Amino acid sequence: MGWLQRMFGMEKPANPEQAVSGQAAPNAAASAPPEAGVSAGGTIPPERVGLSGEYDQSGLAKRVALAFDQSNELADIETLWVAQTGTTVVLKGTVPSQAELNKAIEIANGVNGASAVDTNQVQVG
Repeated sequence: MGWLQRMFGMEKPANPEQAVSGQAAPNAAASAPPEAGVSAGGTIPPERVGLSGEYDQSGLAKRVALAFDQSNELADIETLWVAQTGTTVVLKGTVPSQAELNKAIEIANGVNGASAVDTNQVQVG
């Protein structure tokens, strides 16, 4: 089971590279809920773009999970979870080594819309 399946119950999209890039689909802003504050002609903030380019409150976290799945250097660590607070990726749980945490941070920072990675809730060991 991969990161995306384990955390969000979702399968990888047909075009994962495009999904990780976080490009909004044409007219996707019109699908945003009114409380999102995105007008029909506006743009979706990168941290709210989902895997298919649609508005998604957890879009950044889902795209980070997908990026983790795409990495050959990072196994699915079943004790590590991904969330988001605005543009900050939040990692929670336990990782086996500092090297794996560093790799997760590097990947998360590379996802469009991520401004920082919070690891305060991660234990190594």
